[in-house]
Amino acid sequence: MRTIKRLSLSAIAGLALCGSAIADDFPERSIQNIYPWAPGTITYGISQIIADGMSERLGQALPVIATPGAGGVKAFETALSREADGYIIIDGYVAPLVIAPMFERANWACEDFTPLYSATANAMGIGVRIDDDRFTDFPSFIEFLQANPGETAYNGNGLTLPHMVGARVMQQMGTVSRPIPYDDAGLGLKDLRAGVLDWVILNPGQYEANKDHVRILVALSESESVADAFGGSPRPVDYGIDVGLTGLAPMGWNWWLVASETPEDRVQVLRDAMRDTLADEAIRERITDAGYIVTDYSPDQYLEVCNAVKEQLSQARDAITWEADAVKALN
Repeated sequence: MRTIKRLSLSAIAGLALCGSAIADDFPERSIQNIYPWAPGTITYGISQIIADGMSERLGQALPVIATPGAGGVKAFETALSREADGYIIIDGYVAPLVIAPMFERANWACEDFTPLYSATANAMGIGVRIDDDRFTDFPSFIEFLQANPGETAYNGNGLTLPHMVGARVMQQMGTVSRPIPYDDAGLGLKDLRAGVLDWVILNPGQYEANKDHVRILVALSESESVADAFGGSPRPVDYGIDVGLTGLAPMGWNWWLVASETPEDRVQVLRDAMRDTLADEAIRERITDAGYIVTDYSPDQYLEVCNAVKEQLSQARDAITWEADAVKALN
């Protein structure tokens, strides 16, 4: 019996050493980032910049695999159907991670994933025609809308984040503007220039492409880096105004995630590579030059940030219903 016991202990020790070697060898092959939108966009390019930086540090390829469909839900479902071995990263955007469950299009929550790091955010601002003299600044814009409820229009499109943000700002400011749906953001900006729309919700990339025609009244964030992305535009806090959205809530953002069952040692390897990538000044510059910001939230902040966004966007979702009722009452 003693001999058998010693052999068993030796076997266990061998298995432990084997497991340690496996952990030390991770990754031994390419890792995939499952990306929820179509390829070829600026957002796709930003994820590839981060993936390339991590690839250099990990010594393995890290392709970004575009898996569009169902508002990002297909990518999450695809990733979760794979083995939780560290070789699958979920590009966790706010739409599939937070908004889809909110509208019962998915059955997961922030707690169902393990975060690597927060990656980037694409902020939003309110823009008007560059020659529109009805609005000199954000306070005068709000005063005009309050004096003329329902007589202005903006690019509100269904249950999307920009529409949720726009409706929430209107509700918080005690006024209403008519949402006009656009599947193509470019068409909304074209109609702004033509006078069909009075104002738009837009991101820094759209602003850069149209800044000869669009003036930013306010960057919808308390972050100075977001204001800089909109050419140094003022923020609500600069006017002492609360628009009801803080932190990441008024922005399109992503956390890079893995399935919750992923081994902790492999999670740490991925975290270290992502942390070092996002700290690289050359990479940060490439991201900011594209109109995005590096969010710099760490893994231990994930649940606090994600659930705070969820709570605020629940209010923004309700604001769309409020907006529809308010517009109907004006008819």
